[in-house]
Order: sequence, then structure tokens, then C-alpha cells
Amino acid sequence: MDLRIFTEPQQGATYDTLLAVAKATEDLGFDAFFRSDHYLHMGSGDGLPGPTDAWITLAGLARETRRIRLGTLMTAATFRLPGVLAIQVAQVDQMSGGRVELGLGAGWFEQEHKAYGIPFPQERFARLEEQLAIVTGLWEAKTGETFSHHGTHYDLTDSPALPKPAQAKIPVLIGGHGAARTPRLTAQYADEFNMPFSSAEDTERQFGRVRAAAERAGRKADELTYSNALVVCVGKDDQEVARRADAIGREVDELKANGLAGSPAEVVEKIGRYAEAGSQRIYLQILDLDDLDHLELISSQVQSQLS
Repeated sequence: MDLRIFTEPQQGATYDTLLAVAKATEDLGFDAFFRSDHYLHMGSGDGLPGPTDAWITLAGLARETRRIRLGTLMTAATFRLPGVLAIQVAQVDQMSGGRVELGLGAGWFEQEHKAYGIPFPQERFARLEEQLAIVTGLWEAKTGETFSHHGTHYDLTDSPALPKPAQAKIPVLIGGHGAARTPRLTAQYADEFNMPFSSAEDTERQFGRVRAAAERAGRKADELTYSNALVVCVGKDDQEVARRADAIGREVDELKANGLAGSPAEVVEKIGRYAEAGSQRIYLQILDLDDLDHLELISSQVQSQLS
């Protein structure tokens, strides 16, 4: 079971804070540092000092880390034109020496679009499908050849399809709860399917849909990586768990029901349930980015038991 660190910087974080978390992620032996792609905080709090851009952040981290994978859960297709996104991600992949992964989703948070003047179209899923075709098509086009796409929402003519990523293939992640379209797009374009914030039972059902869609598309279901994203709150004892839950404005019982919370032994046991459901990788949603001791505890007493 791979453990990856997943952050939500729109809730309030500077680049320096994210750099500290990314360096701890690397030093403590975690597999990857991922971040959300949002421009407005959610829920209580003021979001100060304000949002950071996902791909600008990852470009900086690409030069300041050496081992960990870097990526997004999920880049919003509404934020960027697909040709520009392909250039951005390929450049960050070059800057990192080939350590980037792209999670791409349709975009859903209408209020952040209104706040920053970003169009929020109704047909977002159809746009996502075209974006996946364009981004992957640009990367896959051979050097010296051009790429064209004439779709409903995007039109590219004789693109040089440059730059190319450092990796032969940047892994693409798709996620979500959709019963039909999401598995179909995953089977067509993705290397990994991510089930966000769901029970082990719902995870197993959705993984089954994705596996079936992969087989229908002529792929082996095991070609895909299957993962979860779950909030995490671990403590050496009940008091430490309660303190960490309070710091992120959550209740312990709710966190235990909907995430990975409790003692290291409790968390290891629950991770085992997701492994039985078919999960191979978990993105640990870290909501208190100043609590690096939390990462150290997870590394030493949870990750060590899963290796």
C-alpha cells in the first residue's frame, strides 16, 4: 500500500508552508506530494493568506525536491485551456526530472469561478472528455508531427505538440463517484482511478465498475492503479487524536466514520479494509499543514507497518 500526502492549500497556506510539507513528505519516506486545485476556501475560516496556483506551486517544488512524485487531485478542466495545460504539465515534468502526475477533473465549485471571473459552463463533463483527448494526444504525438483536434468545445489545428514531457508517459488520474461516464473515461484515458472520500464498501463497488469498463475497452483491468483519498487524523493516544481533530474543526467520531482516524493501530486496521476492497494507494488528506509531527507519526507508526 502506497501512502501519499494530499494537501488542500485553498484553506490557507503559503508556498513556504507547502514546501515544508513537501520536504517532510520526501524525508519521511512517503511516495508523493499532491495538492488540490482550487482558488477559494471552503467552509469556515478565511483562507488567509489566499490561494496558490497548483501548477506554479508544483513547478517550484519540482526544483526543491528530488524523489517524490508531484501531482494534483484534481486539476479543474475549467481553469485552463487544454493546449496550455499540456504545455504547463510537460514543463513541470521536465523541471522535476520526470516525477509529475496529472489528476484531471471536470471542475465543480461554481463559487470560486464567480470569485475570479472564470467561466463555469454547464457541459463540463463533455469538455473534460475533449481535454483528456487533447492533452494526452499532444503528449503522444511524435516529435516532428503535428496534432489537430476539431471538437465541439476546442479546436486545434497543426499544433507542433511541444514541449514533450520528460517521462515517456505522464500518468493520468481520473476520479469520482459517477457510475457510467467516469468509469468509461477512466478506461479510455487514465492510468489510475481515484475514489475520493468514500467507504470501503462504496469503493469496492466503484472499482468494480471501473474494472468492467476497462475490460469492455479492451484493457486489462489490472493495468490501472486503484486508489482512495481519505482525511487522516492520527494520534498516539485519545487526547492527541482529539487535539488534532479540534485543530481542523472536525469531530473524532465523524473522522473515524468517514476517514482514517484514531491510534496508529486503528488506522492500519482500517487501511486494511480498503486494501481488501482493492485499493493499492491512499492519498492522506492533511488539513493542518503546520503539524509536521503528524506526518512523522504516520511515517513511523502507520507507514512502517504497511511496508
